[in-house]
Amino acid sequence: MSGIIGHTMYAILGARAAQERKLPVASLIGRHSASYLCGSYLGCDVQTMPEAICVDTGQEVGYGTAPLDKSPLTGGAVRPWNLVSEGKSYRPKEIHRLFYGRAHLVFGWSREEREHTVPWDHLADYCASVVKDAMERFGPGERKLAYLFGWMAHIVGDSLIKSIRPGIDLHLHGGKYTPANRPIQDLVTFHEIGRKELGLNWKNILTDLAETPVEPIQFHYMRIEKPQGILATQFANGWKPRLKPLLTQVLNENRHYQKIRNPRLIKQLALSKTISGWQCDPALTRQSLGLRYPEMVELAEKANFRHALWQMGEAILKLFSEVVERVPELQNVADDRQPNWDELTQKWRVR
Repeated sequence: MSGIIGHTMYAILGARAAQERKLPVASLIGRHSASYLCGSYLGCDVQTMPEAICVDTGQEVGYGTAPLDKSPLTGGAVRPWNLVSEGKSYRPKEIHRLFYGRAHLVFGWSREEREHTVPWDHLADYCASVVKDAMERFGPGERKLAYLFGWMAHIVGDSLIKSIRPGIDLHLHGGKYTPANRPIQDLVTFHEIGRKELGLNWKNILTDLAETPVEPIQFHYMRIEKPQGILATQFANGWKPRLKPLLTQVLNENRHYQKIRNPRLIKQLALSKTISGWQCDPALTRQSLGLRYPEMVELAEKANFRHALWQMGEAILKLFSEVVERVPELQNVADDRQPNWDELTQKWRVR
């Protein structure tokens, strides 16, 4: 399923928890929400690229690393998609192997690089080092900091939903992270929680996210550049600057392909009104082993899905708080109270 719906929601809930607890980074996130949400998805999932090309239409289809034997557009033949960098051709699985663990830190490394896995109890130290370097070495501006906190939200979200770490009490269709329950999580998150309860405009959110530019700080936290800063001092292992040209193309492709995916996802997640109530795309019913949309909503209620999302928000807040404790300079990013229009009117009234 989409991935982007869940991770965007986790990040939104983490930001709301930070705002409620008055963390200084909450206002920063609010000022640069598109960068924050982009970091929460494309800041980690470098496999966001096509898997294949539809032979009939020439369009890019599928999702990197997920096998595809026919075109979802026409049902016809597909041919493999490749990314070419410096004269070498790469398939999505190879790109995943090279970069996935470098973004997720605490899991997902290839076998030959597993020694670089960051222990969970050192994650906040790693993230704080990157934040300090961003503030000291990557020029002025806040956007990159919002992107970094989005990246942190993704690491926490993936670690919990994939049971890399404990902390989420969610059992839907055969477990927490199964092919059958992903449509349920996406649809309920998209409609019941996102649209109805939080009033989210998913089309605008996903569009803004995909149009956010590549942040140079991502090469730093993935250790795909010349070692520098506090991060290089505290985590001297695993740096591979020679891969920077390839990663540059990968990150640009992530944004290019997400712009293509967005309308497809919106269409796939749309509901149809029928005489028996709202129903989802038949393909999602098949993937969820026959459940129709009302049954998905009922199952999510029984599984206490909203509580699981609350747990996710609290877990993200915990990492944010630990990073803020380690980086006192973040206190300076909080907004001073700005006067509203009525207050300005009183001050500026003709005397």
